[in-house]
Amino acid sequence: MTQKTLKQVVAQNPFEDYQTWWQVGAKFIGFMSSAIVQAWHDLPQNAGDLTTVKQYLDQYHQVVYKRSVTDNLLSDFVNIKSERAYYSGEFDALSYAFYRSAFELIENHSDSYANPVEVERRQLTQRIGARFFQQVHNDLQLVLPSSLADETQFSQLNDNIQKVGNFLTEQGYLRDHFAFKFDVVTEHQGKNIKQETSQVLNTLKHTGIAHALYEMGYPIILPSAVYLYQTMGEAQHHSSRTIEELFKQVGYRAYEVDDFDLSEYPSELVVELWEIQKL
Repeated sequence: MTQKTLKQVVAQNPFEDYQTWWQVGAKFIGFMSSAIVQAWHDLPQNAGDLTTVKQYLDQYHQVVYKRSVTDNLLSDFVNIKSERAYYSGEFDALSYAFYRSAFELIENHSDSYANPVEVERRQLTQRIGARFFQQVHNDLQLVLPSSLADETQFSQLNDNIQKVGNFLTEQGYLRDHFAFKFDVVTEHQGKNIKQETSQVLNTLKHTGIAHALYEMGYPIILPSAVYLYQTMGEAQHHSSRTIEELFKQVGYRAYEVDDFDLSEYPSELVVELWEIQKL
């Protein structure tokens, strides 16, 4: 973990194009509140005191957006009062505050956990992604394939990913772009990767690993994700953990490569390289 402060990383990358906020959908807020707050409460040695979360929420608003927190923002989010209007910067700040608090709780009480701090932090993000996905799954009435045994099931998987992407875009988590592509032409760690969608099933069968590219246009938490990654060594990856859970329920492990750094991409097109394996 680096020792940079929030002020330092914001000065290096202020994300000026995020200063104009957009409204976020009520369903997204409700599902995220349920997932984040419950996972935060469930952490070992967490007494449920929101003081630190409130401090980080206030600090983030001031340092990143030069604004004061609107009345009852934290309590409304915790109590899932999604009838109020929520805006992009507000959720960005809420996400930062809860994850910063959670990541520090894990580090400060590492003897209460079975795994190293970095593993526990990643597992927290996965638990939140799983809870969020289950609510989206129910809301969209998704019908997932049982596996990826043939092209019909693979097409069904693609359809479900697109439905989740449409939800994230319509609800304002992604401002204007979602794409999850199996046509991949890129380089990673000195290795050239070239894959067509039609090759995925055969590649999984013979090599055990296929790839995908996840494209996001203005993901709502890009500022806080970069700042958390640079100060704590882990980011939230809300939508990535959601899609990761979708794959898991189909029997596959899917994840962005470990050395992914969000700060290397422009806000309008963040791109993750994914690896996909059979569980």
